[in-house]
Amino acid sequence: MARRNDHTREELVALTLETVKEFLKDNSYHELSLRKIATLIGYVPSTLVNVFGNYNLLLLHAVAQTLDELALEAKSVMSESADKSTALYELAYCYHDFAQKHPYRWQLIFEHKMNGDDLPEWQSDRIDTMTGMLEHLLQALAPKRQPAEIVQASRVLWAGVHGITLLSVDDKFFAAEPIDGKQLIENLLSNYLKNW
Repeated sequence: MARRNDHTREELVALTLETVKEFLKDNSYHELSLRKIATLIGYVPSTLVNVFGNYNLLLLHAVAQTLDELALEAKSVMSESADKSTALYELAYCYHDFAQKHPYRWQLIFEHKMNGDDLPEWQSDRIDTMTGMLEHLLQALAPKRQPAEIVQASRVLWAGVHGITLLSVDDKFFAAEPIDGKQLIENLLSNYLKNW
């Protein structure tokens, strides 16, 4: 076992989160535990509790890392888009593709629960960043819409894209022929925006 002074606090946080990220490449977070993570990095569970506060917060840090990566990819594809409409589609496709590439990390984002604790501000800020990207694009596409309309439309589109992505990642379309989730997303966005 590593001794407490083998790594600085920052190094231990980075090591722990990298270990969780590696584990989630091929395994569900359901197979993880505080003890398993501690064993993988050569520490005792109480050290991780001292660093993160509890197992739930450790997982929330892993979620935050994943959201940071998704936000970075989303900003990149949006900045390369020719216009706001294209950027909206690219944002949705990015969301879908990220989930396809990292299914277990993506699963953790949406299945993690705070178990009665308040969501820390640093995590709320990340969520606001992601929803804000979509709201900003919709506001640019429909500048005369009221803020409440923009928020509502953003949640409708996010829920639709999320549902398609979820079914796509889990391969739950239950169709005789393979269905491309990105084609469904294109259909959803095109029809919604045409009528909105």
